[in-house]
Amino acid sequence: MIYPRTSSRVPLPKEVPEEFAEVYREACIVISDSPKASAALSRRCLQHLLREEAHIKQSNLTNEIQEVIESGSLPPYIVEAIDAVRKIGNYTARPIKSERTGEVVDVEPGEADWNLDVLEALFNYYFVQPATIKKKREFLNLKLKETDKKGIKKV
Repeated sequence: MIYPRTSSRVPLPKEVPEEFAEVYREACIVISDSPKASAALSRRCLQHLLREEAHIKQSNLTNEIQEVIESGSLPPYIVEAIDAVRKIGNYTARPIKSERTGEVVDVEPGEADWNLDVLEALFNYYFVQPATIKKKREFLNLKLKETDKKGIKKV
């Protein structure tokens, strides 16, 4: 009997576009079998997200992360975490050896899980919070219009 593969993580909010959600879901599904594969998918998703939503010019991920950090557009708690996705993803791309043991360092499940947490924070920042605020603004503006008051100002 074959069972569909599922993830133990909470499903993404509907506001997250499918082009990002698809890669994220795949990273979630493979994490128990291969944290390395999950980390590679997370790294890919991060790069695509920065290019599309932060409007970062295509380069290598190190430069793209540096550009988004220098732009000052992300909250500090996200800035502190996004380079971790790249660093963890590097363990998936090349055999990096421990200086202490000489063994190839692998991606741990907790590290791959952290990558998914960082992506969720970015999804919240780019998609969920703006949609939530927009919906609340629209509701309040309707109420203000009904009471003959001006709508709230856009920034």
